Amino acid sequence: MIAHADARERARDALSRVVDSDRALTLARNVLDTEARAILSLSARLAAPFIAAVELMLRCRGRVVVSGIGKSGHVARKLAATLASTGTPAFFVHPAEAGHGDLGMITADDVVVMLSNSGETDELMLLTPHLKRQGAALIALTGNEKSSLAQSADVHLDAAVDAEACPLGLAPTASTTAALALGDALALALLDARGFSVEDFARSHPGGALGRRLLTRVRDVMREGDALPRVPQTATLAEAIVEITSKGMGMTVVVDGGNRIAGVFTDGDLRRSLSRVVDAKTARVAEFMTKSPRTIGAERLAADCIVLMETPPKITSLLVADDEGGLIGAVQMHDLFRARIV
Repeated sequence: MIAHADARERARDALSRVVDSDRALTLARNVLDTEARAILSLSARLAAPFIAAVELMLRCRGRVVVSGIGKSGHVARKLAATLASTGTPAFFVHPAEAGHGDLGMITADDVVVMLSNSGETDELMLLTPHLKRQGAALIALTGNEKSSLAQSADVHLDAAVDAEACPLGLAPTASTTAALALGDALALALLDARGFSVEDFARSHPGGALGRRLLTRVRDVMREGDALPRVPQTATLAEAIVEITSKGMGMTVVVDGGNRIAGVFTDGDLRRSLSRVVDAKTARVAEFMTKSPRTIGAERLAADCIVLMETPPKITSLLVADDEGGLIGAVQMHDLFRARIV
């Protein structure tokens, strides 16, 4: 009860305090400087064990299993996610849950990466003999190369820091930053060793903006078939206007007898033609169309449409053609918005 009362008193006291701006900024800069030094020190110490860890993970026939608890557990989850999204199949296993059945998720073909700043975390140490018995390889990422976990691992990665950034010297700060950075270094070294490409990354992120931009092709967003406005070269201006109105793209494609693109007739062409038209039912659309309109191939990235549309003079619709100039489809800027390419 006394402890709870003290906590309430401290909370009330905090509400009445005013932030010392100079002190807060000085502390913040010290935190960033301390963590930056920790990473730079880590970089200088990278050597053969790092290469051994990369090779072990690269040759893994199963999955990379990452584990840790507390703040190291949060870093471990992030490492597993980064590995998985950059070409190295990986997942996180909570060490406490592993001791109650989840150990069955790990096989002899797997590589296990354990994160612990002290290298003495009980939950992890309890698992190591079972993992060894199963035949799984073990990489330890710790801040103590003489720790039990470091000594029992096949490869040990030194993530030691001189000091935490916490002014009390207690909260894991520089140590978790160093572990996080070392994990990123592992994942990206593996990405490079695998020849993982931008396209591979996009396939791992189909729900993201990058994935959509790199995976969505023109054929995926274009209008075709009955939704595609088109009239023959022999069509009248009136027939072209009806087609524009019914298909709602603000234009109609004009094709020859072989379905090759002869031109495009847009709302703008219609406005420009009004002063010259005597009878829309007899005037031919071919007289007023824009010849040699811009086109794009169906297998091009949908994002490429934006460049072509925004090149002056700007247009809002782009025709899709085959190598012989045959009409395949059309893309309107609204189609790109709907597909979230723009």
